[in-house]
Amino acid sequence: MKLATYNVEWFNTLFDDAGRLINDGTWSSRWSVTKAQQTAALGTVFQTMDLDAVMIVEAPDTSRHRDGTVALETFAKTFNLRARKAIIGFDNETQQEIAFLYDPDLMDAKHAPLGDPVGKKGSRDAPRFDGAFKLDLDIDATPDVITWSKPPLEVAVTTKTGQVLHLIGVHAKSKAPHGADSDAEATRISIENRRKQLAQCIWLRQRVDGHLQRGEDLIVMGDFNDGPGLDEYENLFGRSSVEIVLGEDEALRLFDPHARIALGRRMGAMPTTSRFKRRDEPYRNALLDYIMVSPILRDLGPHWQIWHPFDNPECYENIRLREALLLASDHFPVVIDLPL
Repeated sequence: MKLATYNVEWFNTLFDDAGRLINDGTWSSRWSVTKAQQTAALGTVFQTMDLDAVMIVEAPDTSRHRDGTVALETFAKTFNLRARKAIIGFDNETQQEIAFLYDPDLMDAKHAPLGDPVGKKGSRDAPRFDGAFKLDLDIDATPDVITWSKPPLEVAVTTKTGQVLHLIGVHAKSKAPHGADSDAEATRISIENRRKQLAQCIWLRQRVDGHLQRGEDLIVMGDFNDGPGLDEYENLFGRSSVEIVLGEDEALRLFDPHARIALGRRMGAMPTTSRFKRRDEPYRNALLDYIMVSPILRDLGPHWQIWHPFDNPECYENIRLREALLLASDHFPVVIDLPL
C-alpha cells in the first residue's frame, strides 16, 4: 500500500464555491504562481505519485457554502487519479481542512473519531479532537483549556483483504509569533504557542497510547510545524512535540526514519520536507512533515521517501516533476510503501 502525507499550500483557493477548479491566469495564494500553474503542477505531482491514499493537509474548505470533499473529488476526476474518494472530519474555521483521499477499489475508509464529546468543558483524558483538553501549562495548579484550530482527522481503513488500519492526520499549531510588536512580545507569544502545541501533542499521544495498548495498527501523519532541533524553544521545554507523539516506551513507540535521523544528529545534512522564504530572504528548508508508524507496521519493513525536488535524485532528474513540486506547494510529499 502506497500512502503519503502532503501539505498543499492554500489548496482551497483553486476552487469556487461549487467545488469547481478555477483553472485560469489569476493569482493563486502562492507567491507569483497562477491558479492554472498550481493546478497543473499538483496534477503532475499526484499523477506521478499514483497513490493508494493520501492525507492532505491544507485541503479545501468545508463550511456553510463550500464542500471540500466535492472539491477534492473534482480534482481527482480532472486528473484521473485512482485515489478519488474523499473524507473530511471535523471542519474548522481556517479554510484549511485535513482530508483523506483514497482509492475505493482497494479499501473502505470512514471518519472514526474516538474519545468523549466533551465540548468546551474539556477533559484530561483524551477527549474527542473537536472538544477541549485540560492541562496545566504554566504550573499554577489551574488546568488550561486546550483546543485544536484544526482537529486531527481519525480514519479507519479496511483493506479489501480485511486488514484494519487506523490513521490520524495532523496539522499542529504553528509557533510563529504573529501580532508581535517587539522582540519581547515575540518571545512571549512564541513560548505561549509552544506550550499550546506541546499540550495538543500530549493529547494526541494519549490517543496513540490507546490504539497501541489495544494492539492496533496505527499511522500518524501530517504537518507538525515542529521537529527535533528546529528552534531554541526546544531547549526551554526539553523536547519537541514530535518527540512527545513518537513516545518514550520502546514497546509503544512510533517510528519515523527522518525523525530518527534528526534526533540523532544536531549537525550535518538533515532530511527536509519544506522549502519557503520571505520575499527578500534566502530559502529555508525544514523537516516539518512526518509519517509515524506503530511497532508492528515498522516490523513489516516499510520504505519512506521525501519527494524533495533537490534532495531526491529521481525527483531532481525528472525536470517536469521537479518544476511541478516547486510550483505546487511550499511542502513536499512524504511517501511510505507498506508491504500489506
